[in-house]
Amino acid sequence: MKLIVGLGNPGKEYENTRHNVGFEIVDKYLKKYNLDANKSKFDGLYVDTIIHDEKVIFLKPQKYMNLSGEVVKKYIDYFKINIDDMLIIHDDLDQELGKIKLKENSSSGGHNGIKDIEKNIGTKNYKRLKIGISNNKKIDTKDYVLGHFSKEDRKIMDNSIDTCQNIIDDFFILNFDRLMGKYN
Repeated sequence: MKLIVGLGNPGKEYENTRHNVGFEIVDKYLKKYNLDANKSKFDGLYVDTIIHDEKVIFLKPQKYMNLSGEVVKKYIDYFKINIDDMLIIHDDLDQELGKIKLKENSSSGGHNGIKDIEKNIGTKNYKRLKIGISNNKKIDTKDYVLGHFSKEDRKIMDNSIDTCQNIIDDFFILNFDRLMGKYN
């Protein structure tokens, strides 16, 4: 069984913000297959499906970003998911806009959602799909990540989000080293 987690903040006011890229990627992927994360359990919205003869859960934690780990941990425990079969999708302030990076066993880079996941699952050795949102040092970090993309930036992000759809498809058929080699 695999667990695909898109990180973001719940609520209309956070839709289409930089910090909700993880939610966006999961939503777009699910829409492609006429699925919707509309089941609710353990403070998360999820859907389960079968992909390549394997059960897959797509999760959008519904606690604020810095409490995402509590939700992820409950899903891991309840569904008995091996951490090796989990992919966390999130924004990355330290990468240029739209840059995609697959990582395993790396630091949180100051991302509060990632810090909370590591605290709750007891390891940093799990798979991540990071999407760069760039950084603007002239704007307070909190305001920046909770802000919306400009029209030009939105185009760049939409292209990256499209690429992420292919990465998720390949996550189910390639080992992670080959996946990183193909997309990093």
